[in-house]
Amino acid sequence: MVVDLSSCVRCYACLAACRIEHFLPMGMSWPRLIELETGGDNPTVSTYSVRCNQCKDAPCVEVCPTGATQQRGDGIVWVDQNKCVGCRYCVVACPYQNRTFLSKDKDKGFFPGIVQTDFEKAGKKLYQHQIGTTEKCNFCAERIDVGLAKGLKPGIDREATPACVNTCPAKALTFGDLDEPDSEVSRLIREKGGFQLHPEYNTDPSIYFIDGKIGQVEATKIEDRHQKEPHTVGVGD
Repeated sequence: MVVDLSSCVRCYACLAACRIEHFLPMGMSWPRLIELETGGDNPTVSTYSVRCNQCKDAPCVEVCPTGATQQRGDGIVWVDQNKCVGCRYCVVACPYQNRTFLSKDKDKGFFPGIVQTDFEKAGKKLYQHQIGTTEKCNFCAERIDVGLAKGLKPGIDREATPACVNTCPAKALTFGDLDEPDSEVSRLIREKGGFQLHPEYNTDPSIYFIDGKIGQVEATKIEDRHQKEPHTVGVGD
């Protein structure tokens, strides 16, 4: 995936699309928007749309004691919730903090103690989330698999493309095959100087960012700032 930072208008459509696609509980969000203010007395605000980086050398895969966190042949990292025991080693190992542990506190419902919405009822049947397990963005792997089975191409055909990419009104998200030199993602990375967040981690993320104003230095600064935010992993997290 390529994220064009200069095009993002901070509308949160990507977060809404993900919530709808995966029936996410109210306390959980797979993608996030991180804001960075620069410029001193004349500040400007830039936005980073972040999610699981689908790292080629994923630390979360290495530390998982049960094999719940796995990597597919196409590079997508996913979690088998039937194998996850909730140890949260992967949460600690992820240098980008892009994993969430689903506790009871995060699944109270849209209207706690009153009634379940039709959306929630449908989610219980179509996309079950197991309390006590870890979840994260999976690049809408289900959409990709169904699309490929129909002969469709991810990044080109909407039915085979992640929901956040389809929904972004500013076209700030581009999806495709990094192994294809002529794919749109490869062209954008090559022609517009695409960069990864924190390359020094040696995880080789599959998400690249492009921006005509903000370079690698600022990209590192924003993640450094986010990493310094308090992050605790307790029994109720």
